[in-house]
Amino acid sequence: MRLIVGLGNPGRTFAQNRHNVGFICISYFARQHHIRFDRKQSQARIGSGKIAGDKIILAKPQTYMNQSGESVSLLVKRFTIDLADLVVIHDDLDLLLGKIRIRKGSGSGGHKGVDSIITQIGSQDFIHLRVGIGRPVVTLNREPSEEDIISYLLSDFTPQEKQGITKALPQVSQAILCLISEGLTAAMNRFN
Repeated sequence: MRLIVGLGNPGRTFAQNRHNVGFICISYFARQHHIRFDRKQSQARIGSGKIAGDKIILAKPQTYMNQSGESVSLLVKRFTIDLADLVVIHDDLDLLLGKIRIRKGSGSGGHKGVDSIITQIGSQDFIHLRVGIGRPVVTLNREPSEEDIISYLLSDFTPQEKQGITKALPQVSQAILCLISEGLTAAMNRFN
């Protein structure tokens, strides 16, 4: 059994935020495979189905981003998930908009939702599917402050950015399917 988690913040207010790209990607994947998020369990909205012969649990934690680990740790225990079968989809400021990177066992890169998961499950030995959202542009040749970053993450995609993310969704969906059907090495070789 595999657990695929998209990270984001619950509620309509956050639905189109850059920080919610994990929710956006997993929702697209679920629609492609006719999986509905029809249950609430372990502080998450979940849906299940079979893909490429494997039972799949899709989850959107409802704990808000910075406490994502509370839900993910409960799901891992509830469904007895091996960490090699845990895939976490999340935004990445250091990747250009719509670019994806797949890694196993990498750190959080400063992502507070991923930090929470690592802390709660006691390991970073799971698969990250990072989706680029780019960095905020600031003036006066200075680095973005933490306040700039938070504002950027919790702002909606611009219409142009939304087009870029929409174009990336099929690729992210294919990457998830490749992870399920062909494994980590094949997915990294094809999509990184």
